[in-house]
Amino acid sequence: MRILMLGNSFTFANHMPDILARLTGAEVVHHTRGGARLAEQLNEKTRMGKLTQSALWNEKWDYVVLQEMSNGPITSKKKFLQNVELLCKQISDCGAVPILYATWAYERDSKQLEALGMEYDEMYQKMYASYHEAAELTGALIADVGQRFYEIADQKRIYASDGCHPNEMGSIIAAETIAAVIREDQEKKNTDNTLAYYNQNVLNFICTTQSVDLYTVNS
Repeated sequence: MRILMLGNSFTFANHMPDILARLTGAEVVHHTRGGARLAEQLNEKTRMGKLTQSALWNEKWDYVVLQEMSNGPITSKKKFLQNVELLCKQISDCGAVPILYATWAYERDSKQLEALGMEYDEMYQKMYASYHEAAELTGALIADVGQRFYEIADQKRIYASDGCHPNEMGSIIAAETIAAVIREDQEKKNTDNTLAYYNQNVLNFICTTQSVDLYTVNS
């Protein structure tokens, strides 16, 4: 299995792609740059965009994980939704499954949250709404790390000292959340394949036996 991660420091912090690789047994490649937006992944005129577009069309991927700049889904929601839709179409056309890595609200009472002019719950709710709208719009899977952070932020230390990035525990939780989505999708595919095989073989059995004269056989 091969996974491509497109994002920024929320993706590469604490070597999170390596943690995801260990959890899934997959080869994980990341195209990331601090502060990068998803728009850059679409733009072949940028170094990273050229690399990403080549990788999507010329390599085989099972999953592609998308992560927007930390407050982009709120401060530039329209562009965020547009870029997610374009990238998800490319990913699906290339035969891979898109996963939205939904990130989190800044730490409660942090300077970053104050600078954004939002309360903690407000930022969480807006981030949640934007990522889930994007998932509904595109049909992408969603790894809602932001929701997981919201559930445990008052019990565990998951933020780095800047109140924005994850610490090592936060990155582990992010990787575990993404891995769980992949495992669930893999299990669903295995179940669907098993049912399809069973249904096809039942049909073949019926077709090959319906003309058999059981009376003659039993005689």
